[in-house]
Formats: sequence, structure tokens, C-alpha cells
Amino acid sequence: MARRIPIVTREEVPDEHKAAYDEVAGIRGRAPTVGPSSVMIHSPEMAVRVGRLSEYLTDGSELSEKFKRLGAMIAARSIDCQFVWNAHAAAGRRAGIDDALVDALRDKKQLPQMVPDEAAVVEYGLELTGTNKVSQKTFDAAVAQLGVRGLTEFTTLMGYYRMIGLNANAATIDLPDDRTEPLLPI
Repeated sequence: MARRIPIVTREEVPDEHKAAYDEVAGIRGRAPTVGPSSVMIHSPEMAVRVGRLSEYLTDGSELSEKFKRLGAMIAARSIDCQFVWNAHAAAGRRAGIDDALVDALRDKKQLPQMVPDEAAVVEYGLELTGTNKVSQKTFDAAVAQLGVRGLTEFTTLMGYYRMIGLNANAATIDLPDDRTEPLLPI
């Protein structure tokens, strides 16, 4: 499917928004010409604020890399976002997430036996993204694993990836040519 929203370059951005464009580029480490930032830059001030949240979740959060990638994958799968899934599944494997868990999340199959720390967090993420609420038992198990701050960050991280995933899905952003993960079966 063809991309629905054109890429905008710095030269095409009105002068009053060039500083916002530059800030987004600085946060991302590149011009926002690929991925969801290439869509959100059409609202430069919003893109700056989203970029700041991204920067915090990437660099300021207390979550381990494994839990950041689990949150991104759960969020991506919950909205069938190929772009976000592709960006995080291989990195999740490198962060120590078992291949069987990544594959089960991708294929929406029965989850494999997990270590307790993963199980509490995965169950929380799947329940919350699947029903938009979470039982007390599931909540308590996730708090026991991550603490209140960690669980708050994990929840926000999933919301962040759902937000950018919706932009990617709506704009039909292309996947990179060098992707290593199979497509989500949707």
C-alpha cells in the first residue's frame, strides 16, 4: 500500500516551525524522514512533545531494555502495527527475550513457559491492551515485579507505542528493506 502522508523536509517546513523540526531531528538523531516521526512532524510542536516523551522512555526510564522491548512488542501487536513490531522484535530478542515468546506474541499463540518476571509483565500488558483494563490480581503481580514507578512507565510506554503505531498504520509507512522479522500475520 502506498504511503498516504508525504515526507516533509526541513526546507518545506514554515520558518516558524523550523526550530521544532530541528529539535525533533536532534532527539531522533536524524531528520524525521522515516518512521512515525515523519508523519507527526506535520504538526511540529506536537512532534516535539512526542519526541521528548520518546527521549525519556528511551534514556530516562528505569525499565530494563527487555521490558521496554516487551512493552513495544505488546503494543505493536495489539494494534497490528508492522512498523513498530519490526522495529522492536529483533531488538527484543537481542535484549534477552526468548524466541518462543517473541514468536508467540507475533502469532497470537499460546505463550511459552516464562520466567516469573516476564510472566507478570506480559500478562499485565496483554490484559490491559486486550481489554483496556486490568484485574487486581494481574495489577498486583506487575507492581510486585516492576514497582509503582516501573509499572507506570511500562504502561505509558505501551501507550506511546500504540500512539506512534496508529500514526504508522494510518499513514501506511513502509517497512525498511533490511527488516529481519517476519510480518505480523493479520
